[in-house]
Amino acid sequence: MSAAAVLAESLERAAAQSRPVYQLRRVDKVYTARNVHALDSVDLTLEHGSFSAVIGSSGCGKSTLLKIMSGLEPPTKGSVMLQGRPVTGPRRDIGMMFQQATLLPWKTALQNIVLPIAIRDGKAAAKAKEREALELLELVGLKGFEHVFPGELSGGMAQRASICRMLITEPAVLLLDEPFSALDELTREFMNMELQRICASRDATAFLVTHSIQEAVILSDVVYVMKPRPGRIVEAVTIDLPRPRTLDMMTTPEFASIVRRIRGRLDVEAFL
Repeated sequence: MSAAAVLAESLERAAAQSRPVYQLRRVDKVYTARNVHALDSVDLTLEHGSFSAVIGSSGCGKSTLLKIMSGLEPPTKGSVMLQGRPVTGPRRDIGMMFQQATLLPWKTALQNIVLPIAIRDGKAAAKAKEREALELLELVGLKGFEHVFPGELSGGMAQRASICRMLITEPAVLLLDEPFSALDELTREFMNMELQRICASRDATAFLVTHSIQEAVILSDVVYVMKPRPGRIVEAVTIDLPRPRTLDMMTTPEFASIVRRIRGRLDVEAFL
């Protein structure tokens, strides 16, 4: 490859990495029937290839925010844009992962992974995607488990299969709703490192809802801190730790300092 071609490729990659993928501007959510003001003027920008997290106390509006970003609920006010187009409902370019694996027990891991394609485009399209599904299973360390049913998988393995099901549709953004909260601590830490590796290998743009400050810090480029209801982002904390992250980093003074800063901000907001 010529020097000019290398330069052009690097410039193109830099432009992609700085391109906003998801943008929320002054998003409000009011549930009139319940007289609940859930979100107040939320501004948020996700850059291509970034990993972000939102953290706040229970009831601060994190789940409401994720529902709006996924297109499952409309905002009362404000704009929600993904790849330059308004989000007005569920879309093919939005990947969603929940707290539970939600795999169909009567289908194999491979069948579960291509299920969104089968529902969307038909059985023939799903069959054509099986090779890619097998590559994804290998990516997450589940090679050889393609014909295993969910009941035979551990919790961590089932969530890895769920990651594959999310990635098979090639979404522009991954929305993660506490995906590892039901796992034991050791498995959860392992899955966090796996998620980091998978996102890096796919240059994925990810947004995580979590109650764990440590989880948010070890995974994210930016952690958004939300105040209690009505939920509003009060600080965007840049996580200046080298990548790839390792679990050993959680024992460093730098990591502890970031955790204290976020915890302190949450404590202040809780008592305001």
